[in-house]
Amino acid sequence: MIVTPVGQPEKRQPEVCNCLALRQAARHVTQFYDRNLADTGLRTTQYSILAKLSRVGPLTIGALAEAMVMDRTTLGRNIRPLERDGLIAIAPGSKDKRSRELSLTEAGSRRMAQARDAWARSQERFEAVFGQGRTLDLRALMRALTQSDFDAAGPSRG
Repeated sequence: MIVTPVGQPEKRQPEVCNCLALRQAARHVTQFYDRNLADTGLRTTQYSILAKLSRVGPLTIGALAEAMVMDRTTLGRNIRPLERDGLIAIAPGSKDKRSRELSLTEAGSRRMAQARDAWARSQERFEAVFGQGRTLDLRALMRALTQSDFDAAGPSRG
């Protein structure tokens, strides 16, 4: 049984699914950022990949997937257009030649610079609508959530 904020019991129903609520919120926010980034030719996920490579430098596909909390297949679909457009380079790994390493190109750096303003406007608008304090709390909660190990206790039993 779930207890609502006003203390009233609520039956478990699909519409109170944590996963669904998070995915809907993520899609809503992603659509907003995608609209604002559209003129740059980047989608939100692509911008995030370029930003991560810009901040930390070259990464293997596996390391980038882990850092982005993405599976490698999804990452692969997102990096193909970035490589095709010359925004990232894929080369043999510097430590292990069998691995593939992604790095930001000069064109990628220029595109990041162009997209940064659209991204900053999105951030400002999000905070204006949602509230700066709530936004800071939300990011802290999301970081804690991505660090949670739901599988540590074993499979859930309903």
